Amino acid sequence: MQPIQSPFTENHHSIMKRTAILISLSLSILLASCGGQGEQSLDTLLASGNLDAIKARKKELVAQQNSLSETIAQLDSAIEARGEKSNVPLVSTHQVSPSVFRHFLDLQGDVQTRQNVLLYPEMPGTLERVLVKEGDRVRKGQVLARIDDGGLSSQLEQLRTQAALAKTTFERQQRLWEQQIGSEIQYLQAKTQYEAGVSAVRQAEAQLAKASIRATFNGIVDEVLLEEGSTVNPAAGMAVFRLVNLSDMYVEVDVPERFLSSVQVGKDVQIYLPVLGDTIRTQIRQTGNFINPANRSFRAEIPVPNPDGRVKPNLTAKVRINDYTKEGALVIPPSVISENAEGEQYVYLATGAAEGGLATAVKRVVETGLVQGNQVEVLNGIDAGEVLIIEGARRVRDGQQIQILQ
Repeated sequence: MQPIQSPFTENHHSIMKRTAILISLSLSILLASCGGQGEQSLDTLLASGNLDAIKARKKELVAQQNSLSETIAQLDSAIEARGEKSNVPLVSTHQVSPSVFRHFLDLQGDVQTRQNVLLYPEMPGTLERVLVKEGDRVRKGQVLARIDDGGLSSQLEQLRTQAALAKTTFERQQRLWEQQIGSEIQYLQAKTQYEAGVSAVRQAEAQLAKASIRATFNGIVDEVLLEEGSTVNPAAGMAVFRLVNLSDMYVEVDVPERFLSSVQVGKDVQIYLPVLGDTIRTQIRQTGNFINPANRSFRAEIPVPNPDGRVKPNLTAKVRINDYTKEGALVIPPSVISENAEGEQYVYLATGAAEGGLATAVKRVVETGLVQGNQVEVLNGIDAGEVLIIEGARRVRDGQQIQILQ
């Protein structure tokens, strides 16, 4: 007698080729149909040799097979129905809306101050007194040090005495002359002597003033370069003090000439000082009127507020100039923009709502403007309220149906 082959054997491979869902459902039905009779009970049945029992089992299994075929047919119908959407790309979208777009020009420069000077002696001699120390705040005109004047102060006192006598003589001679007493020559001689005495005093005072080294502006004594008792001489070019003013700091940067029309006085600027970790908000104070032919740039000067004195000359500064701002701009990510063979830039929009919740991808040529970070300004091609395809934009084509992820 030929052994009876189970009908499940010939269907097993075809079922395994179906989707994971179909396999799972088919196995569930198969287990239920066996009702707990496994491979061992079938062997027992065949070993018994009971032909009626074997035929009855075959009839039972054929009925179960027909029921399973109907179930598989229903699953195939469902798979086929869903197969219409199996090739539809899944995309994510974003509704384009107006926003504020700001573009920044990034440059680098150094902090400077015009009031950073070395103070030199104006006359030779010995540095008699140093009246300040490093770090002292001083006022314009304040005496910082004195040089031995070599007797000029005594000579000045003598000249002042002589000038006072000449003045008294001139005043008396003038009164006599007004009363028509005395000669004109006596009057003129007295006047000349008085004027010469006054001039000599002024010259001596000016010469004596050179014995004092004074602050030329309000600032801070940054360095004291010579000590008391040192010999100074203007001809030697030896400075005595370095004086700086930390309240009038600025950054000067070279701006490429193509930004000549957009980088103007009053534009907002962010200055970042890496060493201090500070960001300072300020505005352009001055722009140059000369294009440097060496690097095709012009100069921009930006003040640096320094109320606490932390900012020092020659600090490196990173400058961000807000050269362009537009209210109500339409901006999109640069990653969604493609370019065709003609050099045109285009994006894909999602339009309409087809049956089954699907939309349609529409190719749209756009004109773009400036780029800032992950934003590109769109000048033409897209209107506010339209739906832009973000994720999946590279996988769709014009007119293709798409499924939008919620």
